[in-house]
Amino acid sequence: MEFRHESVLREECIEALNIKEEGTYVDGTIGGAGHAVKVCERLSGRGRLVGIDRDEEAIAAATDRLILYKDRVTILRGSYRELPALLAGEGIRQADGILLDLGVSSYQLDNADRGFTYREDAPLDMRMDRRQALSAYEVVNTYGEEKLYQIIRAYGEERYAGRIAAHICSAREKSPIRTTGELTEIIRSSIPAKARRTGGHPAKRTFQAIRIEVNGELDTLEESLDPCIDLLSDGGRLCVITFHSLEDRIVKNCFRRNESPCTCPPEFPVCVCGKKPKGVVITRKPILPSEEETERNPRAKSAKLRVFEKRNPDSPKAD
Repeated sequence: MEFRHESVLREECIEALNIKEEGTYVDGTIGGAGHAVKVCERLSGRGRLVGIDRDEEAIAAATDRLILYKDRVTILRGSYRELPALLAGEGIRQADGILLDLGVSSYQLDNADRGFTYREDAPLDMRMDRRQALSAYEVVNTYGEEKLYQIIRAYGEERYAGRIAAHICSAREKSPIRTTGELTEIIRSSIPAKARRTGGHPAKRTFQAIRIEVNGELDTLEESLDPCIDLLSDGGRLCVITFHSLEDRIVKNCFRRNESPCTCPPEFPVCVCGKKPKGVVITRKPILPSEEETERNPRAKSAKLRVFEKRNPDSPKAD
């Protein structure tokens, strides 16, 4: 199956990165290189792009798509959580822009064998990096009921998390739950018929929750944003595309904290904590896809782009 993925907010991202011809840029979730190819088009031969992804099939697709720019492109397999070490290994100490597109690729969703989708029956997997041991099969078949409930409730924001966790544990006592189809039917039977008629596919939120757990998505995001900001050169920008409220909240709070880090009580006349801003939030409100884009690509509907610009304390404040 060909690796296909339509990158969302592509033109908006390129504009937000404020690309310099000789700059160094990082695509921490390169996927099929939809954003990366647009970055490369704006780089001179002295510019550089580093692309990173956990998925070996994404690495192969990006390498092929960027072949015309191989003189300025380095593609590495890994997680953006490892960004400081990966860049150091390439002799890079700072970047002029970093992009993180947190969405699951269309290829991963459409390729049933990867086990991300509830629309086709396939082995439970959901690993973005197939080298890791933990898959959806282990989560569904070995996690205790309380832990399953917590994951489905927190990561899926699923109202019926308790019922779903209980039904999963009851079903697996008879035999292991091996496929996405089996899991989907268990979830469906856990939700009252009236509730199933609204709010989209009944398995959507639970599948999201399990996928987040398998890939450590929220922990990776929380642990990576501050190091990404630290890697930026003065005036460099971090652009992050999120696809659900949990991710967006983490990004928004991190950007605000780095812009206004002071922890002094409000009644103090001057700051004594010594914490200095690292930059400014460029997007007071997130950038959303146009109506035209969402009509062309419905998966873009929930996307939000937030942008942070690194600023040394003595630099003038952005408009």
